[in-house]
Amino acid sequence: MATVRLAPGVVLVTVPQRGLAVRTPDGNFLGVNTGTVDEKELLSHLIDGGPGNPRLRALVRAFEEAGYTARTPAPAPLDGRTVVVLGDPELTGPLTLCVRDAGATVRGDLPTEDPHRTAVVWCLDKPAAEGIWDEADELPRRGTAWLRCHREGAHAWLEPLACAPGDVTSAHVRLRRLAATPAHRELSAYWAGHTTPDDSPGHSQASAALTAALLTGDLIAWANGAPLPVRRRLRRIDLRDLTVTEHPVLPVPRVAPLDPRR
Repeated sequence: MATVRLAPGVVLVTVPQRGLAVRTPDGNFLGVNTGTVDEKELLSHLIDGGPGNPRLRALVRAFEEAGYTARTPAPAPLDGRTVVVLGDPELTGPLTLCVRDAGATVRGDLPTEDPHRTAVVWCLDKPAAEGIWDEADELPRRGTAWLRCHREGAHAWLEPLACAPGDVTSAHVRLRRLAATPAHRELSAYWAGHTTPDDSPGHSQASAALTAALLTGDLIAWANGAPLPVRRRLRRIDLRDLTVTEHPVLPVPRVAPLDPRR
């Protein structure tokens, strides 16, 4: 929410034995009748954004109507965060615009400092190759947020945000999707690249913008503490009509290796 502040060039002057006056940007001085409002309370509210009461809000409204205040926007949601953007330009371009607009610093490489305030987003306009994200799946263990998306024909898949040990990784998503379909052999072969060339049109400007907006929303959720539903949500965008569907997904627990003697 925006906070009321004095407009640029407007100052309040405390005049000994006379009370407050407003100096306007053009140099005029106007006396201020604060009524029952304490002068220090008004100063605190207009300078520091302190709390207000009904009488104070009415006085501040008079300042607003006279044009002597402006509303200072709240800090951008990704202020102080670094987002590493990787992948195909069809998606990295609009994503970079979105996260910069949200206040983040965008980089193309992983910084070594402050991993807990860094997120890596990897966007592909094609299926994710086997093993391409294995190393990046380790990022949440180091405190770095990890977010990814890829396209399979007319569908884009946005995988859950991972930002802590035990969150859903790309490997978990693959295992869950294979377990959920009777065509698991075919899907596995498709991911491995045993296919004819894919001539589907890929992302449009609209679908790329939608994808970037949804990913940015996940990053804002991360900056605000990343509630569990965001970290357990697999989304699919139908690129033909921009329909978004959500599917819950859980991590896959580690299992003991099979005994070769059995």
